[in-house]
Amino acid sequence: MDTRIKQLYQKTQEYDGKTVLLKGWIRNNRDQKEFGFIDLNDGSTFETLQVVYESKVLDNYKEISKLRAGCSVEINGTLVLTPNSKQPFEVKANTITLLGDSPEDYPIQPKRHSREFLRENAHLRVRTNLFNAVFRVRSVVSHAIHKFFQDRNFIYVHAPIIAASDAEGAGEMFQVTTLDLDHVKEIDYSQDFFGKKSNLSVSGQLHAEAYALAFHDVYTFGPTFRAENSNTKLHASEFWMIEPEIAFADINDDMQLAEDMIKYIIQDVFDRCPSEMQFFDQFVEKGLIQKLKKVLNSKFKVATHKEAIDILLQSGTKFENLPKHGEDLATEHEKYLTKHFDGPVFIIDWPKDIKAFYMRLNDDNETVAAMDLLVPQAGELVGGSQREERMDYLERRIQELGISDKDLWWYKDLRKYGGCKHAGFGLGLERMIMYVTGVDNIRDVLPFPRTPKNCDF
Repeated sequence: MDTRIKQLYQKTQEYDGKTVLLKGWIRNNRDQKEFGFIDLNDGSTFETLQVVYESKVLDNYKEISKLRAGCSVEINGTLVLTPNSKQPFEVKANTITLLGDSPEDYPIQPKRHSREFLRENAHLRVRTNLFNAVFRVRSVVSHAIHKFFQDRNFIYVHAPIIAASDAEGAGEMFQVTTLDLDHVKEIDYSQDFFGKKSNLSVSGQLHAEAYALAFHDVYTFGPTFRAENSNTKLHASEFWMIEPEIAFADINDDMQLAEDMIKYIIQDVFDRCPSEMQFFDQFVEKGLIQKLKKVLNSKFKVATHKEAIDILLQSGTKFENLPKHGEDLATEHEKYLTKHFDGPVFIIDWPKDIKAFYMRLNDDNETVAAMDLLVPQAGELVGGSQREERMDYLERRIQELGISDKDLWWYKDLRKYGGCKHAGFGLGLERMIMYVTGVDNIRDVLPFPRTPKNCDF
């Protein structure tokens, strides 16, 4: 049975002097005429393993010395401790067998590549240090999210990906249809697959609310889709969202849950990905570890939207976008505010006119019980609110915003039958990964990114 490189790093002393069987891919191969070095990675860990092979040991030395990066090989060798070298141990090969060749046109050569070039080779880019680390952290973050909620007895809800309602009221949705649109003069949705207009979901929130009012605490975690024609570093057409909903809870409970979750994720990444975090800190964002540790040790601050705008207006800073009461915050405003508060800050009590219909109206009749969590350097990380549990208020907001409630009858039933105060928020998985890795483009934390005019692979 073959041994994984991760096992060797975890139990080095146990393997000292023992024969191991390894299978993996060559990252680099350096021939020194009488002996050579292979940097081997088998996917089990971020670390590579140095394999030493000698001409006096291998019958196929010449063949092995010519193997290129990308080749898959099987290696039988002996683990030897090397306390005086850079690596703690190496494997001296007894035999090396080529399993899969890699021709000279292999794109991922052992040198630095631009991220643009690697996006064009998304099927191979995970074989580089950067993307190997990014997607290992993505896996750990995803698992940490499930652990966080499961340990708190939340119910995991699989919200539908196809929906008739638009949770955000934004209208930027991908339509789902089986109609032959090339030969249809007038669209009759009664003849379509679902008998009505349907779309890929932009959020699982509304469905999560239904389950929260039966299970108390729930969360959704799945893909969401936005047909937003935006080519910024922060937007993608397909991404993953985490959306918890908690019953008998208000905006303050919502903020506490978000703070606890963010800190839990960061700590879990530190615990499980120390090598990757050192790599990011050294090569991607200097000071990343210090930034995240500061978040771990801080109490998140709170400011109202009005207070935030006043701070921006009184700052004396010449912003590209002039801050205004009643309007949204620009990215530059968010970054200034995190510097001003010297850490994460919740902005609450947003103007109702720029927020969604389901957010609870405050007593001033001008703002809603919404919250956005802003974090240093990244800006908005979490968005949420206390939900409007009062039927008359909810119906009034739907009418004010001109939203058709034909497909929201079931959502209104949640207020009609045993309604209660409840709250929730959304966290974009990719935003969280960008924050903990320092990678600044969403295309580089999605395995195969879907963006406007790009659906390759």
